[in-house]
Amino acid sequence: MVSTLLVALTVGLGLGVFLQKGRFCFVHAFRDLFAFEDTRVTKGVLAATTLTMVFWSIAYSLGYYQGFWTPGWGLTGLLGGFVFGVGMTYAGGCATGTLYRAGQGYLHFWLTLLFMGVGYVAFTVAYPTLESAYFAPLTFGEGVTLFETSPIPAPALALLIAAGVVLVYATVVGRNATAGEERGGEAIADGGVPSSRSATVTGLRSFLTGTRSYADGLREAWRDPIASSKQPWDPRTAALGITALAVLWFTQVSIVGVTGPEARWTGYLLNLAGVDAGSFEYWGSVLFQGAGVTLTVDMVMIAAVIGGAFLASLWSGDFSVRVPKRRRLPNAVFGGFLMGAGSRLAPGCNIGNIYSGLAELSVHSFVATVGILAGVYAMTHWLYRDVGCAI
Repeated sequence: MVSTLLVALTVGLGLGVFLQKGRFCFVHAFRDLFAFEDTRVTKGVLAATTLTMVFWSIAYSLGYYQGFWTPGWGLTGLLGGFVFGVGMTYAGGCATGTLYRAGQGYLHFWLTLLFMGVGYVAFTVAYPTLESAYFAPLTFGEGVTLFETSPIPAPALALLIAAGVVLVYATVVGRNATAGEERGGEAIADGGVPSSRSATVTGLRSFLTGTRSYADGLREAWRDPIASSKQPWDPRTAALGITALAVLWFTQVSIVGVTGPEARWTGYLLNLAGVDAGSFEYWGSVLFQGAGVTLTVDMVMIAAVIGGAFLASLWSGDFSVRVPKRRRLPNAVFGGFLMGAGSRLAPGCNIGNIYSGLAELSVHSFVATVGILAGVYAMTHWLYRDVGCAI
């Protein structure tokens, strides 16, 4: 138990550091992509998810893992994911982004956390009705991961998917790079659009060039590691650190999740305040699995994320208690509520579904990811309705 708690503290503190230093937020990754075609954080999310998938597949094939999280799949992932995507975009921070900014001193995101808790409570109260009226009719199949069902060995499957991700990314980058060129030559197809082959080659060259440039930047940073540690980090650096910690967590505890432990924290704190949280079916039977409302190892890990972000921001000089502007309060209140409720309706948040869920090749998470991205897209277009979006 002591060793597991040490792992929880190590992973939580480390995640807090990497999230804060890399400004690693899924709202920035997707909202900025849709609004401005800014892929800086998106590349970090792709790198972290793909690398984690590869290393988790190896750990699974060797038997060094503690189990998967695979809810039943169906429209619950699509609808709940959409609600969560709308909520995190309106709030201005995803589940992990909210945690690291809370540690950085943003009172806005402490308020967001509070109203995520309200969303968890509302869901818990409504759970008996939702179980029969929502989950039962909208869940179509048992939870499953392709690691377990595919005839292809898990590491080979993960490498094939990783190669596919790189090729698709390269093709998109290549098309964008050559779309403005004049028509003519082998790089442009008859329709005036770069051919898939030439676009992929162009994108792969750009990918290799960017990777070399990134490696050069790392070497330069190591010349003065103290000064570099105080600067913001490339999201790809954060992705490498997050991957390493996720592999450690996968081999010792489970996949990485955020809103599940937060929902347990809500029940635990209410229990301390005198509410019999265990008498509610969702807390007592589902989240705490009949073991009593007590502190769990993933709750410790999530609390440590805030502590790690606090230490990182303090070290970098980024920490400051920031009072939210009055006009931003509805974002924290309603965005937080939608995040809390939506993460339970899906179930799962951006980490449970887009990061961990895709990394474990969960069928449910593929569906939920579509819902989350649709919610981000819709809310981004609403927020930027006066100026328009790039995508």
